[in-house]
Amino acid sequence: MRILNSLIASAFFGLALSRAGYAQAPPGAPYIDTTCGTWQGDTWTPNGTCAGDVKRHAVVEGTITIVKGHLVTVQQSTGTVVVDDTPALNNQFTGKVAVGRRIVAHGYWDANNFYATMITTAATNP
Repeated sequence: MRILNSLIASAFFGLALSRAGYAQAPPGAPYIDTTCGTWQGDTWTPNGTCAGDVKRHAVVEGTITIVKGHLVTVQQSTGTVVVDDTPALNNQFTGKVAVGRRIVAHGYWDANNFYATMITTAATNP
């Protein structure tokens, strides 16, 4: 009988731990760009698997003027854009992020923030 009580107590304890861990999980999964489509050149091609909060994809091109951690300031002809390159860093698609480098950042807008999922070197004009 003690063994049975121990087994039941262990089962309830394990269930309580798993429910406590579940209750502390974040409410939604983070947005993963590659789940929703792919970049083909400079064109975003959605694959139709994402619904609801689908991000607006874009390309930001210009010269890096400031690098501060995961934030990269890019000078364009119309002004500056601050790019969060965390997704590109996680994907290992950034190359060397350095002041003076001309880049093309592929990514998406979430609210007023641009998140780069890939950063490449911009073509130079001859």
